[in-house]
Amino acid sequence: MTREDILLYEIEHGENKKLEFKVTLPSDSKKYVKTIIAFSNTAGGKLIVGVDDNRKVIGLPDKQIYTIKDAITDTISNMCEPQIIPDIYVAEIGDKRIIVVEIYPGPNCPYYIKSIGLQNGTYIRISGLSKLADDTSIKELQFRGNNLRFDEIVNLQQAVEKQAIDKLCQDITAFRRKSANEDENKSIHAVEIKDLVNWKVLVQKGKEHLATNAFILLTSDHYEYASIQCARFKGVDRTVFIDKKEYAGPIYEQIDNAYKFILNHINLAVGIDDLQRSERYELPIRSIREMIVNAVTHRNYMIDSRIQVAVYDNRIEVTSPGMLFGSLDIAAIRAGRSETRNRTIARVFDKMRLIESWGSGIRRIIEDCAQFKLPEPEFSEIGDAFRVVVYRKQMMQSAIYQAGAEQVPSKHRASTEQVTEERIRELIEYCITPRKRSEMQAFLGLSHREHFREAILQPLLEKRLLEPTVPDKPTSSRQRYVKVTNE
Repeated sequence: MTREDILLYEIEHGENKKLEFKVTLPSDSKKYVKTIIAFSNTAGGKLIVGVDDNRKVIGLPDKQIYTIKDAITDTISNMCEPQIIPDIYVAEIGDKRIIVVEIYPGPNCPYYIKSIGLQNGTYIRISGLSKLADDTSIKELQFRGNNLRFDEIVNLQQAVEKQAIDKLCQDITAFRRKSANEDENKSIHAVEIKDLVNWKVLVQKGKEHLATNAFILLTSDHYEYASIQCARFKGVDRTVFIDKKEYAGPIYEQIDNAYKFILNHINLAVGIDDLQRSERYELPIRSIREMIVNAVTHRNYMIDSRIQVAVYDNRIEVTSPGMLFGSLDIAAIRAGRSETRNRTIARVFDKMRLIESWGSGIRRIIEDCAQFKLPEPEFSEIGDAFRVVVYRKQMMQSAIYQAGAEQVPSKHRASTEQVTEERIRELIEYCITPRKRSEMQAFLGLSHREHFREAILQPLLEKRLLEPTVPDKPTSSRQRYVKVTNE
C-alpha cells in the first residue's frame, strides 16, 4: 500500500486516539497545538488538515497549502516546550491535497504549551480527545521523561521490617519452586535480601535498607486503592450483584484471590469416565489468570482507583486504572509490543514465574480464546483505564460432558441449569431401582426435558453407567433406566 492508500484507510475509519481532523487551520493556534502536545505525551498520532468531522476529504487551496504547512512548522517550534520535531507533508487523496502533521511519542515528556506553562498547558490523548493533564498524569509523564517508574521510587514514610522481608523472600522462593521441575529445583536458591536489592525492590544505603513503592505493594496494604474489586453480576449489566469481594494486601496474593473468585463463578464441566473425575472450565483459565496478572503488573498505581474484575452471564471484564503506557496503543499490544509501566513489579513477577515472557500475554489471550472457539477478546481504553473482555460461550451449563466429544447441540446451550458431579453420582445410585426419565429429571430438579436427555441421560447411557430396561424400544412408555452393576 502507498502512503496515500494508508491515509485514505485511516480517514475512512475516523478520528481516534492517534488521528484528528481539521477542515482548515484554526486561527487560534492553541486549538490544534494542544493536539500536537497530546500526541507527543502519549502514543503519537496524525493531525490531518483538509478533512471534516464526517471523514470527507475537503482539501486545501493549492495557493495556500505550502504557506499553511510553513505556518504549522513555525507554530509548533515557537509554542511547544520541550521542542517537538514533527513530520509535516502534503498528500494527495484523489484530486484533493491535504496536510499531514505526524507526531511521534516524545522521549522528553511532559510536553506543554510554553506560554501557559506545565500545569495548565500539558495535554494527553484520551478516547480520541485532547484533554488537559491532571497532576497525576503530569507526574507520571515526568517519571517517564526521566526514565523512572513509580514502583522504583523510594518511599521514606514506610519502614522496612525484617518480618516483611522474610515473608517476601520465602514467597518468591516458593513460587519459583512450585513452577519448576525436579531438575530445575536443584539449582533454585532461596531468595535473600541481596536479591531484593539487585531487583530494585529495596535500596541499600550503607547498612540501611529503604523501601521502594514496589516493596510496599508486594508486602502490605499501605496504598488503600491498590486492591482488586471483584463482582458477579446477574445478567449482562451492573444492576444486580450476586456476589462481591475486595482483595487487598500483597499484590501477588490479590492475583490468586481474584483468580479463584472468577473460577468460582464460571462453569466447570465434570466428565464421568468410569467414575473418574475429569474437569474442564468453560474458559481458558490460563488466559483468565493472565488478564489479572497483566492488570496488576501494568496498572497506574498513582491513580486513586481499584482494579475491577466483573463476571457477567456473557463475559468477563478486567479493568485496570491507567491508559496504555507510553507509546503503546491497541494495535501495538496485539502485535506483541510491550512497554512496562512498573518495571520492578514486572521483574519480581518474572522471577516468580507469574509472567512467562514480557509482551506475550495479550497474544496468549487471543490464541487461547481461538482454541476454545470463543469470540475474539476485546481490548479497549475506557477514559483513563484499560479493559480486557473475554466472552463466555452461550452453552449448556450442565456438569456432564463426554470427554473429547462435540458440544451439546446449540439449541440446548442456553440452559442455565447446573448439576454437580456429586448429584450425578447420587442419580446413578438412585437408579439402582429402575427409574422413569421423568423421575430422574425430578430427582435432579431440572425442568428442561431435552436438556436433561442430551446433556445428562445420553452421556450416562453411552458410558454404560446406566442402561435402559427396554433397549429395543427406546420410546416405550414402560422404559426405565437402571444402574449398570456388572460388566
